[in-house]
Amino acid sequence: MQRGALLDAARSLLSEGGTEALTFPALAERTGLARSSVYEYFRSRAAVVEELCAVDFPVWATEVENAMEQADTPEAKIEAYVRSQLALVGDRRHRAVVAISAGELDAGAREKIRAAHGGLIAMVVEALGGLGHEQPRLVAMLLQGVVDAAVRRIELGAAEDPDGIIEAAVSMALSGVRSRPC
Repeated sequence: MQRGALLDAARSLLSEGGTEALTFPALAERTGLARSSVYEYFRSRAAVVEELCAVDFPVWATEVENAMEQADTPEAKIEAYVRSQLALVGDRRHRAVVAISAGELDAGAREKIRAAHGGLIAMVVEALGGLGHEQPRLVAMLLQGVVDAAVRRIELGAAEDPDGIIEAAVSMALSGVRSRPC
């Protein structure tokens, strides 16, 4: 129960202030634990982020997968893939996934997260193959780059409205995958 409370507090801290806000003193304060008790559960901030990703990423991926399953054409699946990921940007669980880019994870943790991310990309490969792309995995990785760029733009609080960023990303993604298959 304490571990769950610590993870929930970590989600809140990440959501409110990014990776800088995720400190052991802040976790201790949020949960009412002594700072030394936090170290009994996690050895570092990176370990907290790693566990958040291990817990939250599969839930996030399931939401993306469910959105794609609702679509009936390859293009609609790709649109659902992009939209569902961008809709999750405001979700507290998403902050943990974004936090991995802070670069404070060890190589083993990064590899686990990279593998989970690869599973997300694999979801869209079949739809891209259905559009005739000869290298659907490559195109899926490039498509994810569009999604990642839109996520960063929204996270930064860019001058554009988040809905405008989402629409631009969807338009760019669909235009890109409709073009000459590669």
